[in-house]
Amino acid sequence: MRIGELARRSGVSERSLRYYEAQGLLRAERTPGGHRNYGEWAVDRVVRIQTLYAAGLNSKKIAQLLPCMRDTDGRPNEVATPQLVDELAAERDRIDRMIVELVRSRDVLDEVIDTASQNAATGPAALTPRR
Repeated sequence: MRIGELARRSGVSERSLRYYEAQGLLRAERTPGGHRNYGEWAVDRVVRIQTLYAAGLNSKKIAQLLPCMRDTDGRPNEVATPQLVDELAAERDRIDRMIVELVRSRDVLDEVIDTASQNAATGPAALTPRR
C-alpha cells in the first residue's frame, strides 16, 4: 500500500510515517518510480509505534524495542538484551508513578468539585459575607 493509504488506515499523518522511516522504526519498499510501498504488516507496526510513543518512550528506545516484538506477519524477532529489559522496566515504573500522581490530582479535583457543587446548591447568598 502507498503512504497515503497507510496514513488513512493507521490514523497517522504521512509526515509522521516519513519520520518513523527516518528513525528506523518503519521500512518501505520502493517502486521503480521511487514511491513508498508498505505491506499489510505496516498498519499494526504503526499502531504499536503510536502506543509506545503514548507511553512516553522516545524513538531511540522504540527502535530498540520493536525488533523484540512480533508483527502479525509472524516474522522472527530478536532476543531482548538484559539492559533493554531493565530500561523497559524502569519506563514501566515511571509510568506507574505518573498514574499514581494522576490519581492524586483527580482526587483533589473531585474534592474541589464536591465543595463547589455544595456551594452552588446553597446559592450565591450563602457565599456573601454577612455584616
